[in-house]
Amino acid sequence: MTTFDDREKSYEKKFALDQDLKFRAESRRNKRLAEWAAVKLGITGSDVEEYIKAVRKADLAEAGDADVVRKVKQDFDDKGIAVDEAEIRAKLAEFLAQAVSEVEADRS
Repeated sequence: MTTFDDREKSYEKKFALDQDLKFRAESRRNKRLAEWAAVKLGITGSDVEEYIKAVRKADLAEAGDADVVRKVKQDFDDKGIAVDEAEIRAKLAEFLAQAVSEVEADRS
């Protein structure tokens, strides 16, 4: 094997690892967002776990965060709770930062 082949395999491994870490961090972020929203929506007990699953599933609808924001915003609107998209996006950013720190700590 040549040095180029070794380097290529190294980049492939790093890419796969980065994608795994990104997925895990976003999953944790979505869980936290769902827990935060559940409190505001008055969801309690085992229904919180179902709501977490629904938010995580919504994230699979399309690339990016718009699908998650849209789902949570619609849930607030349906209950007549005044939470704007900017607040939801701010929470997404806050929870992502926490999740990234945790995932990186778990990796160590």
